[in-house]
Amino acid sequence: MQNNPKFRSREKGEITTVQTLKNRVNDYFKTNNIKMNGNWYLYHKTIILLVLAVAHYFFLVLFPFTPMWVKAILCVSSGLVAALIGFNLMHDGGHGSYSKKQWVNELMGYSLNLVGGILFFWKEKHNVTHHTFTNIRNVDKDIEIPFMRIHEEDTRHWYHRYQHYYWVFLYGLSYISWITTQDFEKYFKYFRTMPAKEHFIFWFTKLGYLWVFILYPVWKFGSIALLGYLLFAYVCGLTISIVFQLAHVVPQVAMPVPNSENTIEQKWEIHQVRTTANFATHNKFLYWCLGGLNFQIEHHLFPRISHVHYPQIQKIVKDWCKEFKLPYTHFRSMGRAVQAHIIYLKLMGRKCAF
Repeated sequence: MQNNPKFRSREKGEITTVQTLKNRVNDYFKTNNIKMNGNWYLYHKTIILLVLAVAHYFFLVLFPFTPMWVKAILCVSSGLVAALIGFNLMHDGGHGSYSKKQWVNELMGYSLNLVGGILFFWKEKHNVTHHTFTNIRNVDKDIEIPFMRIHEEDTRHWYHRYQHYYWVFLYGLSYISWITTQDFEKYFKYFRTMPAKEHFIFWFTKLGYLWVFILYPVWKFGSIALLGYLLFAYVCGLTISIVFQLAHVVPQVAMPVPNSENTIEQKWEIHQVRTTANFATHNKFLYWCLGGLNFQIEHHLFPRISHVHYPQIQKIVKDWCKEFKLPYTHFRSMGRAVQAHIIYLKLMGRKCAF
């Protein structure tokens, strides 16, 4: 079993640097007498997204008079709604930042299971490995996609020279791969150590999802329902993948390699700043849709703070980075971030990346 790297700084000043940021953010919440978890802004959004999800399923599957061309549009928009539920409800809940009440966080986290995922596995993959070992090869699985060369140390194959073209196709397949292949691999990996409750939740989720999203629609409408499902799944997978890849797979951020002692020679917080990028943080519509995941630097530094507070603490983080001469990577628009991502994929596809 691979040993995960450790973070260790030989510079005493880094400890002071990190503590300064924590103190300033804590002071912001104390001074303004507000909690770090979600508020009515997030609760209203929850209601809107859940109503949209139910409405989509009703008009796609249960309502018999929806025209076929409308169903096609709804398949696309339902994929977006599923992704938005993941970005907002599930993501804050999974990090324990949605509410100060743990049962509410668990409830929101389980919205992942409504679309076929498994919260138990997500917490291990995302909260433990991705947030702790961001952009570290063979440890951070969140940014690894088959047939893509992401790290300079990855073996280069002939098809990687085209990855800046075919990423659109592969990212769209990531959702189906996630809820099928990846989840079942994890299930058998953790079979002996999973609590009995999680075994029940796993099979209840998978069988329920199979019936609600595939078998029942096919029984009612025939094989054309499979095309609708694939369209839904493609849009959902592409949306989720591109948002997370823009935050970490661009030329401006670091892909650190542990030293011979399997150590990253810097504080964990400094590592997060160097390996993460923001995009379009002034776009209020995008911020609403993405659940603040365009504020990835703030999120990686403070994953237990709800995204509703990211715009307010951004100034604190930016000023801190400037004061201590740390990078603060920010793309003014999502389009520029996508362009940077494509450039990175093109560079990695070359024989000698840099």
